[in-house]
Amino acid sequence: MKKWIPTVIFLAVAVVLIVLAIVFLPVSKSVWVWIAALLTLAIFSILYRDNPIYRVAEHLFVGLALGYGLALTWWLGLWQIALRPLFVQGRLILIIPIAIGLLYFTRLIPKVSWLVRIPISIALGIGSGIAIPLIFQATIFEQTKASLVLPKMFQPGNPWPGIWAIILLIGILTTLAYFFFSRKEKSVLSPVSKVGIVFIMLGFGATFGLTVMSRVSLLIGRVQFLLREWLGIIAQ
Repeated sequence: MKKWIPTVIFLAVAVVLIVLAIVFLPVSKSVWVWIAALLTLAIFSILYRDNPIYRVAEHLFVGLALGYGLALTWWLGLWQIALRPLFVQGRLILIIPIAIGLLYFTRLIPKVSWLVRIPISIALGIGSGIAIPLIFQATIFEQTKASLVLPKMFQPGNPWPGIWAIILLIGILTTLAYFFFSRKEKSVLSPVSKVGIVFIMLGFGATFGLTVMSRVSLLIGRVQFLLREWLGIIAQ
């Protein structure tokens, strides 16, 4: 019984604050805005402690996301790409890929479960054939092109593009030297690899900072929603 006391206190405080907001603030009269605001507050209640209010909102979010994903998969995947062209437009050739896709369900039948290898191998083969050239293009060719130091970067009066290109090239080379594991511990690459560690830490820090900024921006968006659309404190 004691574990429910904090939840009851939280609910009582929340009700009092909502009543005060209705009386003294120009709150929204939209039912959907109220539902979104209350669910947002329910999710924020985890900042206090784990409680049944948060669990209800969490389970509701997971259930809605799963239902939306299934409906989207049915409409955009099965119906628009497979069933509608087959039964409405009469494209009988689609029977072949649909039959191959149905072989995934043979995994549930032990005697013929080996048939699931057919769609898996086709999906992996096609996926690899499409993804590998794109990955090479994006992560190797484009990155190599971006790391080139060209004379046109050193414009009179504005040499900074060329300077930053040189710094970038030094970072790439020293980072590659750090991951050159076949070298001896006391080799000529040791001081170079230490410079690479600095660039690696800078990259990790920038990535972490970007992640924190993205999460904080989500928080700011929800707070703005509560203060603007729900409570009307901030002018729209």
